[in-house]
Amino acid sequence: MRGPTWDPESAGLQFPKDRRLQRPAPGDAMESRKPGPVQVVLVHKDQHSFELEEKALASILLQDSIRDLDVVVVSVAGAFRKGKSFLLDFMLRYLHFQKEGGHSNWLGDPEEPLTGFSWRGGSDPETTGIQIWSEVFTVEKPGGKKVAVVLMDTQGAFDSQSTVKDCATIFALSTMTSSVQTLMFLVRDWSFPYEYNYGQQGGMAFLDKRLQVKEHQHEEIQNVRNHIHSCFSNVSCFLLPHPGLQVATSPDFDGKLKDIASEFKEQLQSLIPFILDPSNLMEKEINGSKVTCRGLLEYFKAYIKIYQGEDLPHPKSMLQATAEANNLAAAASAKDIYYNNMEEVCGGEKPYLSPDILEEKHCEFKQLALDHFKKIKKMGGKNFSLRYEQELEEEIQELYENFSKHNGSKNVFSTFRTPAVLFTGIAALYVASGLTGFLGLEVVAQLFNCLVGLLLIALLTWGYIRYSGQYRELGGAIDSGAAYLLEQATSHVGNSTQAAVRDAVVGKPPVDKKAQ
Repeated sequence: MRGPTWDPESAGLQFPKDRRLQRPAPGDAMESRKPGPVQVVLVHKDQHSFELEEKALASILLQDSIRDLDVVVVSVAGAFRKGKSFLLDFMLRYLHFQKEGGHSNWLGDPEEPLTGFSWRGGSDPETTGIQIWSEVFTVEKPGGKKVAVVLMDTQGAFDSQSTVKDCATIFALSTMTSSVQTLMFLVRDWSFPYEYNYGQQGGMAFLDKRLQVKEHQHEEIQNVRNHIHSCFSNVSCFLLPHPGLQVATSPDFDGKLKDIASEFKEQLQSLIPFILDPSNLMEKEINGSKVTCRGLLEYFKAYIKIYQGEDLPHPKSMLQATAEANNLAAAASAKDIYYNNMEEVCGGEKPYLSPDILEEKHCEFKQLALDHFKKIKKMGGKNFSLRYEQELEEEIQELYENFSKHNGSKNVFSTFRTPAVLFTGIAALYVASGLTGFLGLEVVAQLFNCLVGLLLIALLTWGYIRYSGQYRELGGAIDSGAAYLLEQATSHVGNSTQAAVRDAVVGKPPVDKKAQ
């Protein structure tokens, strides 16, 4: 996973004080259906609680084309008004150019305004909460494997008014506590190139000095410095120059390249391709297992639950939330295997399948899904995972019942069962009425005629209900009655047939002549 990049203040490694998320303005990407930023995490300032926009996040991560791809999350965290959204928009521009074939001039036309995540000048923050770009980019890594790249923009989590809890929430959600990810400290407005050169080489020298642990430092500061390398497999730093006075002071600046300092653009052409180089993009990995886009949704859902109060969650809560999400993601993946296989057999427009064959396929695919769930690396141990395995079995059973109903609706006889039973009854009673009348049993014949009339009325009523959609309860009662008559008739015929076969095979007992 490509981890978050941080701004100048974060290079000092001081955690924040207070910061709240606000609801997004109307007219976002989800409403317009065009690619754009989508708010996925909100905060309620008065309640000090966070809210996950699960439906919005699911609409992005559960797209058919990317839901099963391993995910790479590129996120930017840092103080507000330090250009996080501004930087992400250049990443968007680079990814779009790569998607269209790619060429060296990915920065584009000097007169073209910068679009993408919302940004503007001024002293007030523009982006709040966590936003995700609605378009997920597919990138092919060396070796041919395709991964899904998700761009994430976070609130200014390190400004002087942020609470520790807000900082921890944004950071935890943006990194998902993965031990395998890349963290880059991005220091913008670097004013001392004569000490450390712009770019990654100068940044690494600067970072090594800043991460030195000294005896006189506060214990918490020492712990942070020691902990960084244990949390991230690769830690780097990049020094960016100031983007120019036009960018910083002009209220009319709209992101045109011509208004940005040349040395800033020069460093961008090194920074952005380096971050988004397929060989540098690391898939999200937790407990040794790759996280898919669908799995990422489960992690968001699990983590947001433990930030619903005033207090910071304990490490045990974080571990349990990770284990829960880990098992849920495995169960969701297994459930998809069952569903997709059953769809191939009896879903959609597939022809009617014998119930016995359908049940056989159900058992086969159920076992396939359960085996998939068991072989995935999961946290929490066997006993912890057992509950999720049982829930998976229950959900598979529900899916099977739905598939059975859908398959049954394709049975032509099932569709016309009620009118067939009613018509057969009418015909049989009509013949019986004529026969009893011929034998002079007028009372019985009249009774049969009445039953014929009742069945005819029921048949016409059933046809009207099916046509109009009204009186559905009455239609259900007629269907149930027809099903009962059919069941009794087939049961009687079946018993008679079995008795005849049994007599034919076993034979009658020999006659005792002495008894005679």
